Amino acid sequence: MNIVVQKFGGTSLSTKERREMVVDKILEAKTKGKAVVVVVSAIGRKGDPYATDSLRNLILADNPSCSLRTMDFLMSCGEMISASVLSALLEQHGEKVIVLNGAQAGILTDDDFSNAEIISIDEKKILSYLQEEKIVVICGFQGISQSGDITTLGRGGSDTTATALGVALNAEFVEIYTDVDGIMTADPNVVPTAKIIEEINYEEVFQMADKGAKVIHPRAVEIAQKDNLVVKIKNTMSKHPGTSIHHYRKNGESRYSTKMKEKLLTAITHKDSIAQVSIFLEDDLQLESTLLTTLAKNNISIDMINFFVNKKIFTIDLSQVPLLKKILNELELPFEIIEKCSKVTIIGNRITGIPGVMATIVSALSKEGIKILQSSDSHSTISCLVKEDEATRSVNILHNAFNLSV
Repeated sequence: MNIVVQKFGGTSLSTKERREMVVDKILEAKTKGKAVVVVVSAIGRKGDPYATDSLRNLILADNPSCSLRTMDFLMSCGEMISASVLSALLEQHGEKVIVLNGAQAGILTDDDFSNAEIISIDEKKILSYLQEEKIVVICGFQGISQSGDITTLGRGGSDTTATALGVALNAEFVEIYTDVDGIMTADPNVVPTAKIIEEINYEEVFQMADKGAKVIHPRAVEIAQKDNLVVKIKNTMSKHPGTSIHHYRKNGESRYSTKMKEKLLTAITHKDSIAQVSIFLEDDLQLESTLLTTLAKNNISIDMINFFVNKKIFTIDLSQVPLLKKILNELELPFEIIEKCSKVTIIGNRITGIPGVMATIVSALSKEGIKILQSSDSHSTISCLVKEDEATRSVNILHNAFNLSV
């Protein structure tokens, strides 16, 4: 049985016209002899009646401290609504369909409400329905804990559901449908000349997602990578072949397509709403340890970490600045905070050990009067912190400097 998992996001399901396009994609796969498993997100986005955020606001408006268990119970309804609506439409087209929520699909999770992780998937029920030639429509973003409670998987949870099911069912590939033609060299709303990336490996797309690109959730990429599951990012509203995410080319000869080989970089991303923190702390290991322990206890995640003997520099999410100020004042530590920064990141597995990459970045930005506040790197990324109002220009400058539009 050649199984394909297709995941459709909220924008793909937001109107009757788009749901008909979704049906066309499902039937096209079935016509090609595929057994089809469909994973759906809640209909629409923030502000739409059945979107996840809209459901959350039904409770938060009256009780901001509502328990996470109760919140998960409510938020799971969004996907149940969209799964039911799509299943009814498929039935109208004469198809045999079965709709399953996360629990019915055998998705077992831990009990970390609102951010649960999948422990296992019992795929037997799904396989039995596929043997009956039924299209199986499954609610994304949710599962059931070992104690029988409904749980949700956190942001991007439907992507995670799709790749986890792809692995459990030994699917041929997973298709993630959205409202763009594939993964691009930069956000097209920021860089009009951004190009579609035909092929990309897991590490690069993981870095893109982690560094701000809204392409696929990092957890979903990790799951696919472990099993070398091919994932395709495609557009519900077009016939574009999209972007394939995998380890190797189909012929096994290279990790990159021939078209990508000549390019040093794969993509450029950026993430806004970041604050740079400088703490003036003398060589006091005990106080340094107390500071880091206190930050961890308060769930303040730090990034772009540069520690010196008398100065500690790192970045945090802008929303955590008030809490951080309170902690630093209580510890009587002098500090400076630069708010409204952006982290601009170049991504490419080929940059490791290549001289001149950082020189190109510095030269390109400095020529345009853009100051780099801080930098960090890994084997496949280099990140630069800039003022938020200079982020768009920075991304475009670097996109041009590394010839990503060619």
